Amino acid sequence: MSRKKITIVGAGNVGAHAAVWAAIKELGDIVLIDVIEGVPQGKGLDLAEASPVEGFDARILGTNDYKDTANSDVVIITAGIARKPGMSRSDLINTNTGIIKGVTEQIVRYSPNAIIIVVTNPLDVMVYVAWKVSGFPKNRVIGLSGALDAARLKAFLSMELNVSVEDISAMVIGGHADEMVPLPRYSTVSGIPISQLISKERINEIMQRTKKAGGEIVDLLKTGSAFYAPSAAVVEMAESIIRDKKRIIPCAAYCNGEYGVKDMFIGVPVKLGSNGVEEIIEIELNEEEKRAFDNSAQAIKKLIEEIKI
Repeated sequence: MSRKKITIVGAGNVGAHAAVWAAIKELGDIVLIDVIEGVPQGKGLDLAEASPVEGFDARILGTNDYKDTANSDVVIITAGIARKPGMSRSDLINTNTGIIKGVTEQIVRYSPNAIIIVVTNPLDVMVYVAWKVSGFPKNRVIGLSGALDAARLKAFLSMELNVSVEDISAMVIGGHADEMVPLPRYSTVSGIPISQLISKERINEIMQRTKKAGGEIVDLLKTGSAFYAPSAAVVEMAESIIRDKKRIIPCAAYCNGEYGVKDMFIGVPVKLGSNGVEEIIEIELNEEEKRAFDNSAQAIKKLIEEIKI
């Protein structure tokens, strides 16, 4: 069986680290592409030279030419400018729309059967742009949202309870922005609801920290944004697709009636398999959760109205 091919667009911190996780998991051969000459080539070569140490078999190619990405199975788009302190995600919108449009056109040209995973912010809008420009069916364009936000929530719950992260399940839906909706009712430790383990007040504080988790790291780093967790989370999604694991992961998926929203990408629990988004799972929301979700959807809708594709 031939190896799968994964293209990662953007060789910055998120893209380069996604290449590392994908290589270590032996998901397939990797193409790292960037507009800056020498950077993807240098990082690709450096990673290839790590393969004998870690014992992974993957061909890793750094390039500036989209021809090298031809016939990719999965394309992860990390290209775009990152948030800087004091910048809102919506500030990024115009610049990154242009970048995503250009990248998507090249992907369609060289890998018409690929599944696209978008990481670029503002996420829910950028994945919408990629879908519109690509003309791909909705199941083959997905955005990183809840996979990362839920990972952050799980990390905070593990810190709070001093228990293994492996036993924690958590669910975060809605837009990948400050309006995201962490769901304490769907967060458990070995099946035990967190409400039985943590006070309501403390749970609220952890949920608030989850909403602001990206900004917390931006403020600490001062000159960049998070990259270890985002790259690990997007590769978790890619692995479920490439290995047809059918994992249930919250991702930005195209909803057209599900959860009462239409014609937009928003974070919802999905089954991820070899066809991309194979099913959107509609979980029951109480009034408060539904209100928060609708608020998040409205925020995305406003941003979509700003874009010019």
